[in-house]
Amino acid sequence: MPFRIFGGSVHYFRVPREYWEDRMLKMKACGLNTLTTYVPWNLHEPARGKFDFSRNLDLEAFLSLAAKIGLWVILRPGPYICSEWDLGGLPSWLLQDPEMQLRTTYKGFTEAVDAYFDHLMPIVVPLQYKKGGPIIAVQVENEYGSYAKDPNYMTYVKMALLSRGIVELLMTSDNKNGLSFGFVEGALATVNFQKLEPGILKYLDTVQRDQPKMVMEYWTGWFDNWGGPHYVFDADEMVNTVASILKIGASINLYMFHGGTNFGFMSGALEADEYKSDVTSYDYDAVLTEAGDYTSKFFKLRQLFSMIIGQPLPLPPMIESKASYGAILLHQYISLWDVLPSLLQPIKSEFPINMENLHLNDSSGQSYGYVLYETVIFGGGHLHSRDHIRDRAQVFVNTMYVGELDYNTVELSLPEGQGFRQLRLLVENRGRVNYGLALNEQRKGLIGDIFLNKTPLRNFKIYSLEMKPGFMKSLRHVAGWSAVPDYFVGPAFFRGRLWIEHQPQDTFLKLQGWEKGVVFVNSQNLGRYWKIGPQETLYLPAPWLWKGSNEIIIFEERTAGRIIQSVDIPYLGRTQYVD
Repeated sequence: MPFRIFGGSVHYFRVPREYWEDRMLKMKACGLNTLTTYVPWNLHEPARGKFDFSRNLDLEAFLSLAAKIGLWVILRPGPYICSEWDLGGLPSWLLQDPEMQLRTTYKGFTEAVDAYFDHLMPIVVPLQYKKGGPIIAVQVENEYGSYAKDPNYMTYVKMALLSRGIVELLMTSDNKNGLSFGFVEGALATVNFQKLEPGILKYLDTVQRDQPKMVMEYWTGWFDNWGGPHYVFDADEMVNTVASILKIGASINLYMFHGGTNFGFMSGALEADEYKSDVTSYDYDAVLTEAGDYTSKFFKLRQLFSMIIGQPLPLPPMIESKASYGAILLHQYISLWDVLPSLLQPIKSEFPINMENLHLNDSSGQSYGYVLYETVIFGGGHLHSRDHIRDRAQVFVNTMYVGELDYNTVELSLPEGQGFRQLRLLVENRGRVNYGLALNEQRKGLIGDIFLNKTPLRNFKIYSLEMKPGFMKSLRHVAGWSAVPDYFVGPAFFRGRLWIEHQPQDTFLKLQGWEKGVVFVNSQNLGRYWKIGPQETLYLPAPWLWKGSNEIIIFEERTAGRIIQSVDIPYLGRTQYVD
């Protein structure tokens, strides 16, 4: 039977589990029949050999829910997913191997993929259509045509899927330029774009003859970088393009139908001319907002799809109301320097060690967050990074802030002083690049020597600040929290309480007057904020709040405010239309 895919992308790992059903019902109400999702390897195997498919990562529950609601599924298991996600979803422990060649048939990579697929595929295989499940197609890797470092790689991934019991239609997806390089025999090639260039779908016929046509990623919006604008894509232009694609008879998947949020430290980065990290919000100017609300795109698409389908669609679910809880006072603080002795054991090393190679987490290294490097210096002078800082370091002599080093600033003057002093570099991993040819170079922290007056620094104490939930909980019981003074410069942790009388509702935290850092609510990492914007609010979902007292902890790198605002409307920054 002829079957046309009206698809939309929703990623379970970007949406609180309690909202999965709501987002899927909204897909049905828009006229969609298929859900597509990536599978993020780095979340499912955070340390080598330690797998997690629980709670918000319960892929089986997500796919079974899609089936219950009446949606087919296109699964995009990677191993690489891009998706503006740290290292394109590849686990950072792969980079412990100095010879690692990601996305190739390099033995160290394929052995890790095989071990991962051995865990993932038994969850996926029973949920295929031929076994009574919702999965109608499985993607072989992702946009390999833009990488194309190994002509044997796509065949390897295809065989890795087939040999583990995948029997549904295989697909590849690439932009126009990558189509012929990303194609693999035995899989349907699909194309990704935002603007329908003349002949782009005909071009698919030159790659594969007489096959159904599909746009795997029709980009409904775009993602934002720190320091840039908030991109929006005109709703009418989007709907007109969707109508044109459908008129040709092609199937379509809207990327994104609902973007959600890069919670925690999970947002990726771009490296084109320069390194640019992605913001926390993955609103994407998609069909639903970051918090799952309707946009004009939703209603225009619903109208278009209902005309084509020719039968009434289910009514759109009611919108959850948002709360404005007002000003929240951060009444206590503790300096990072006071936390170190009681909570963290340093790693001692003659040489600097990059984040991934620190002996932590069952020898899987540190994946995210910050690393503090301490060493002793005598006198001051000229500090030079030799571009070995990934991605940004605050420099302190004892506890005095001296300046920052990053990709653009590679040298600083250190003030002269008497005797021996501590030089401290607080290095932030701002997100690994998720697209392009630089994946193998995404090690973080200090990736080489730092020089003082042309002499490399030695004998480091290295503190890992991954800020996992266990660390955030133990922070509560540390002695030394005190009242916040009128003026204080970080790095420090600030603590306050949000009291909620009734059933909690979604809200957004506005961090006016704060400079740069991370927000934790009830030990959940909401993500990064940065005063350079564009994003000015962080999404706080109701399921992560409790009736009564809610603990808010902010790690502020530099200049702290005294309050944060809980508001009912997000502000994602100054907008710029996508050309």
